[in-house]
Amino acid sequence: MAITFQLVVFDAVDLAVESAFWAGVLGGTVDASDDDWHEISVDGRPCVAVQLAPGHVAPDWPDGTPEQQVHVDLWTDDIAAAHAHVTGLGARLLERPEDHPGAPDNFQVYADPEGHPFCLCWA
Repeated sequence: MAITFQLVVFDAVDLAVESAFWAGVLGGTVDASDDDWHEISVDGRPCVAVQLAPGHVAPDWPDGTPEQQVHVDLWTDDIAAAHAHVTGLGARLLERPEDHPGAPDNFQVYADPEGHPFCLCWA
């Protein structure tokens, strides 16, 4: 058996907002041809998708209820620019590097518009 394609899918109450956010972060475009599924492509290849989930409840990061189940790590060579970019698109900063001293990489934790946590990382 071989995995021939992979796609991370985010649940969302508001497909348009969540899709626009991830397209903006990744520098991609949104294919919104379905009412309950949007794909975000980068350089013509699907990268992530957003699925309509009317009952979606954002995780209460880091260990609340509901708990985080998955998150995305994105590495950047310019954390200040990346921070300004994602917060300008609607991300909320949840945790700074000083909150986790001794980590092998520096990272900041954010929540996207639907509350899914993700990290901006730099070495």
